[in-house]
Amino acid sequence: MKYVIIGNSAAAVGCVEGIRKYDSDGEILLVSKEPYATYSRPLISYYLAGQVDARHMGYRPASFYKTHRVTTLLGSEAVGLDTKDKSVRLSDGRTVAYDKLLIATGGVPFVPPIEGSDAEGVMTFTTWDDAKRLKRLVPRLKKVVILGGGLIGIKAMEGLQAHGTDITVVELMDRILGLVLDKTATSFLERKLKEEGVHLVKETTIKKIHKDNAGRAVGVTLENGRELATDQVIIAIGVRPNIGLVKDSPVETNRGIVVDYFMRTSEADVYAAGDVAEADDILHHEPRVIPILPNAYKQGKVAGSSMTGNEIEYPGGMVMNSVEVGGIPAISAGIMNPPDDEGYEVKRLIDRKNGVYRKMVIRDNRLVGFILIGAIDRAGIYTGLIREGVNISPFKNHLTDLDFGVICFPKDLRTYKISNVYM
Repeated sequence: MKYVIIGNSAAAVGCVEGIRKYDSDGEILLVSKEPYATYSRPLISYYLAGQVDARHMGYRPASFYKTHRVTTLLGSEAVGLDTKDKSVRLSDGRTVAYDKLLIATGGVPFVPPIEGSDAEGVMTFTTWDDAKRLKRLVPRLKKVVILGGGLIGIKAMEGLQAHGTDITVVELMDRILGLVLDKTATSFLERKLKEEGVHLVKETTIKKIHKDNAGRAVGVTLENGRELATDQVIIAIGVRPNIGLVKDSPVETNRGIVVDYFMRTSEADVYAAGDVAEADDILHHEPRVIPILPNAYKQGKVAGSSMTGNEIEYPGGMVMNSVEVGGIPAISAGIMNPPDDEGYEVKRLIDRKNGVYRKMVIRDNRLVGFILIGAIDRAGIYTGLIREGVNISPFKNHLTDLDFGVICFPKDLRTYKISNVYM
């Protein structure tokens, strides 16, 4: 059996480990556009800040490929798929045959059509190469404009803050991290950023990027008419599933590559996992792209197992994000900003003096989402309640308590939890 994996991040690693759990003899070939061994993408901002060096960027040890008997083609881009011949075409003209194929190509940055976006000094921030390039530039950067106050933009901001760079974040929404937090939560973080000298410009976007005679970015004009000087523009609006490999193939796509519970695509022997895959969302009860590392790894492991014939079902995923802004930790999961008219109940604890905010979103006596700012140590318990669909009515009024924990559960649920965790 010849397994081919396109990609080299969390989903690919999960796939390798899933295959080797059941098949110790099959040939595994891994193809990746990037030239590096698998690394942890969430660490690129720490690398930029100088808090992590190259030796500690690995998502798995350097011995991973040898240990799992994986042949790698690093620095090789897959550009075409022929599902009839069961082959993948590479950018250098070579073709690779497969018996089972995993597409784990992740996401690609979205760059809107902005006048002047081709200027030198305009970049995105999603890969290790992006972080390396920005780190080389840092000594000469005085002012940086970041377009996008979501997770990618905030991570780029954090990496640059360590170098004392003057930073302006331009965000179209009325708050930073608007897709993963609510306005109350972001008010805690925005106040801290302003104290640290970060400039936040909200409810507008970049209309034009200005160049000097050498073609370098020197400033931007915003849609609201304001002009900002800059040495560098970082476009961090978000990413889209990287479905380019299958665009001329019969593989079914929507926003991402459509998969079933075993991570199978519409084509025989072709699987997909990670940020490129549209898999089950346990809260919305429909396929969605959920681009977070834990989901990618789980999907990859399910795909790898299924590719060997040992099919196991993906349990479904949900949105969950963790970030630290100005030293303030924040975690959110599930449905954080529910519609007002669909039967949701919201409970909050707001303690600005101690920098604590807790929000619980409830539907039909089930916890379906939460936000934690400052005190985040019970995040695992809340996540478990969501995933398991526990009836929370006996302890609903205690969910936002700072000392909330298993001790608040009724005896039968507490006994079940303890026996399952510790036995």
